[in-house]
Amino acid sequence: MDNHPSTKNSFVKKLLALILAFGPGIFAIGYTIGTGSVTSMIVAGSTYGMQLLWVLLLSCVFSGILMFVYGNYTLITGETALFAFKKHLKWGKVMAIMIIVGVALGQWNSLMGIMGLSANIIYEILAIYFPGIAPYQYETVLLIAILVTIIMYALLLVGKYSFFEKILVIFVTIMGLSFLISLFLVYPLPSEVLGGLVPSVPKVEGGQMMVAAFVGTTMAAATFLSRPLFVKGKGWTIKNLNEQKKDSIVAAILVFMISAAVMAVACGALFHEGKPVTKVLDMVYTLEPVAGKFALTLFFFGTLSAGLSSIFPILLIAPILIADYQSGELDTSSRQFKTITAFACLFALIVPIFGANPVEMQIVSQIFNVFVLPLVIVGILLLINNKKLMQGHKTGIAVNLGLIAALFFSLIISYNGILALTSYF
Repeated sequence: MDNHPSTKNSFVKKLLALILAFGPGIFAIGYTIGTGSVTSMIVAGSTYGMQLLWVLLLSCVFSGILMFVYGNYTLITGETALFAFKKHLKWGKVMAIMIIVGVALGQWNSLMGIMGLSANIIYEILAIYFPGIAPYQYETVLLIAILVTIIMYALLLVGKYSFFEKILVIFVTIMGLSFLISLFLVYPLPSEVLGGLVPSVPKVEGGQMMVAAFVGTTMAAATFLSRPLFVKGKGWTIKNLNEQKKDSIVAAILVFMISAAVMAVACGALFHEGKPVTKVLDMVYTLEPVAGKFALTLFFFGTLSAGLSSIFPILLIAPILIADYQSGELDTSSRQFKTITAFACLFALIVPIFGANPVEMQIVSQIFNVFVLPLVIVGILLLINNKKLMQGHKTGIAVNLGLIAALFFSLIISYNGILALTSYF
């Protein structure tokens, strides 16, 4: 009897240690599953059912491979990605600059929608308990967005990898549990899940855009390019190749599980009811059948945690890429770091300031992320097959075939994204 409390405490401590031991993959989940991903999954699940599950699966498989090779290259050579592009590839300098500009703009576009969604979600919750703020929706949303931005910027100034990692662990854990638990209560038919693994594109307006948005949010170039610096920040060396491999696999699996759970819940709760999501409050219906009057609270924690887990690493992305290009080392105490992240914070307020529909902006912004993918894949393909650089560590045929398949997939999706944006504008 006396041992029972200590046993329970021991289990809790072990569980916390396991979660906190999760490596740089936590940043991959932070970049990948934000309100952008949640929005895309809910819109797709509520509008098309499980039809786009195959896109999510392929994106996660290719993401796992890319995380693995980028991490391995850094552990073996000691060099980060863009620095290596500039140093070893013929057109590497131009390629690296194009990637920095493309990824930063794509991620900042996503940041606008994420901030708009997060602020709107908080507003909708407050409006339920304080109906008097309804006439001041624009002002309230903008004030919330400004406060969130100030808090996130203040956290960035702490400037330590271990601190960033722990903050993300909290956000990602809350988000993952919220959506995975809901899957056990509202779920699609098994036949719908199997049907979703058969490649097809919805033959309706917006179908191509959703496919491109799926890849843009799940197979994000920022995830792979930032991994070398996070691997170094973790303190890993060439002795940690096995841990790096496991971390990549676990991250890819968790991204698929959480994203698929969100899509499945939206399919089970909304698709058969004919309730496609178009506004922020529409998303509440996703969890309403699950939790009744607690739906708003669950939605609040899950989606807001997704948003905060994305805002944090997205604010880091431009300084990370520039530091990578310059020297391969990130100095979070430098004036450059503080200035760029401050500018990104101001950029994040564009959607709240202009009062745009954050759901629509989030979907469109995800598409921009796909256009630098081919460059990111080609660059690492050339580096990991350079025998001199890899110091006897040969890249396997399976990995090379996976990267080539990922390259063709990214080219197809980029073309699809161009068509989608052309029709949209």
